[in-house]
Amino acid sequence: MLGIIGAMDVEVNSIKSELENVEIKNIAAMDFYKGTLAGKEVVVVKCGIGKVNAAICAQILVSVFGVGVAGSLNNDINICDIVVSTSALEHDMDVTPLGYAKGVIPDMDQSEFKADENLIKLAKDSAEEAGLDVKIFEGKVVSGDRFIGTHEAKVYLRDTFNGDCAEMEGASIAHTAYLNKTPYVVIRAISDKADGGAQMDYPTFEAKAAENSIKLINCMIKNY
Repeated sequence: MLGIIGAMDVEVNSIKSELENVEIKNIAAMDFYKGTLAGKEVVVVKCGIGKVNAAICAQILVSVFGVGVAGSLNNDINICDIVVSTSALEHDMDVTPLGYAKGVIPDMDQSEFKADENLIKLAKDSAEEAGLDVKIFEGKVVSGDRFIGTHEAKVYLRDTFNGDCAEMEGASIAHTAYLNKTPYVVIRAISDKADGGAQMDYPTFEAKAAENSIKLINCMIKNY
């Protein structure tokens, strides 16, 4: 079974509307829509904003449903382009006073969680098949409970973590998937440049960015 997590309604509503044989289960104040799409069993859910919501949601998908489950920091990646994660890292994990590098999670064997190679290839192939009029990039997703909207913050994340896009959920989903030995990939359509213009860009391009992601995900499900 496939799990599809979106942080906001705009990211999941159109997918939910296409589900057949729908069953809805409410767990931890989240509605999990289980059904079929393109002949595949899927669960679609809006997790809400932030890392804790996303991690709880991902764990429920694994434990209850048995699922195998942004802003641009790279100046080559433009608004509405799509980033397919190669890995994900929590940029606001900071235990530097104890001698750890920024982003390192103590007592874990890794803090940067690699995406599944097969799912990366599926996403890239499906993007080409979907005929999206945007560029597709592979890159590192860096996540934290903070909206990145200044040039200074963008430079910090790019220079410190070599991040390609910044958002608020992906790395916690990746972290949960890693602990459960579950393959994952994060797909992010860029809604803003994560700089001084983000407050203007985000409301304008949010819907278009989500639309591109949904087209790609629908094609991935068909080809899975």
